[in-house]
Amino acid sequence: MQIGIFAVGRLKSGPEKELVARYLDRLKKTGKAQGIDFVRVHEVNESRAGNAATRKREEAQALEAVLSPETVLVLLDERGKSFDSPAFSEKIASFRDQGKREMIFAIGGADGLDPVLLERADLTVNFGAMTWPHQIVRILLAEQLYRAVTLMAGHPYHRI
Repeated sequence: MQIGIFAVGRLKSGPEKELVARYLDRLKKTGKAQGIDFVRVHEVNESRAGNAATRKREEAQALEAVLSPETVLVLLDERGKSFDSPAFSEKIASFRDQGKREMIFAIGGADGLDPVLLERADLTVNFGAMTWPHQIVRILLAEQLYRAVTLMAGHPYHRI
């Protein structure tokens, strides 16, 4: 199953970008044996529209343009379900085992996600009740994806 990340906003050069790249490189190397192929980060600029609803709609349209009808869409949203790492790994493995070919994790813009995406999503996940900057969310996601494939592999990276 191919996994990608869609993000509103671009990471600038610096420690956050380097850390994301490190985890995604590990994911690429470890995931293949588990049937997980990390393929890309698709970044789009934040909308410059004058109101939040229009910005969210424009950002949603950019995401919809890269989705196929069969793509498993996972949204990162504060109203989503909270998982521990093993359950998150099992959820990804479940989609893979169902024969799903592509999964996209989407990080919305500063205004959040358009309601149409929430309706389309196969899964909505949160990383806790706190609000996180998008750069940190990208780091958290990259690390948890890597952790998920190490759990699938029985690798000792995840310790209880």
